[in-house]
Amino acid sequence: MSAPQSDRNPMPRHLFWHSWRSLRLLIVAALLLVSLPLRSQQVVVETKVVSPVKEVTPHNPTKAVLLSIVPGLGQIYNGQAWKIPIIYGALGGVGYFAYDYYTKMHNFKTEYLHRVNGGEPQLEGYTTYPNSSIYNLYQSNNKNFQLFVIITAAVYGLNLIDAYVFGHLYDFQVSDDLSLNLSPSLAPDYSTPMGFAPAIQLSFRF
Repeated sequence: MSAPQSDRNPMPRHLFWHSWRSLRLLIVAALLLVSLPLRSQQVVVETKVVSPVKEVTPHNPTKAVLLSIVPGLGQIYNGQAWKIPIIYGALGGVGYFAYDYYTKMHNFKTEYLHRVNGGEPQLEGYTTYPNSSIYNLYQSNNKNFQLFVIITAAVYGLNLIDAYVFGHLYDFQVSDDLSLNLSPSLAPDYSTPMGFAPAIQLSFRF
């Protein structure tokens, strides 16, 4: 007995193309769903903002010296503001003595010139001193004044030198494991029969 006619007939052409079109739509939809996360991730990467690296300006010892023309500014630039009281204390001390000797020198000079021009002694506390003593006191205070001017200039110069030296050492790193070790050792000594002599070895670690 033969099969019914309907079972032997192939799938109608319009149904086959309809099924193939539906399958293609499903494949395209699946590919779109898979590619969506990749596209969103790509967008995030492309829109990522990279902040520029800030360039670090190196420490400049010359700048420290120039700032130290005003005493203390170079030390502030070097991160050593604690030195400012020392600098101004030293400058104030030597400056005071220079000013004191200058005042006395000027007073004795004025008194001496007043006397040699026929005037009467008028400098308080020194009216009984002879002219030669007044002149000697003038010379003594004049020398002391000049000496303290030199000392004041030296202290000011040390302020500049300090700023320059520590400007160079600003970036110098010293290890926390700083140590000094002494240990016995043997050193060559050909004056002895054995050819060596006991010694002490010093090792410095920084």
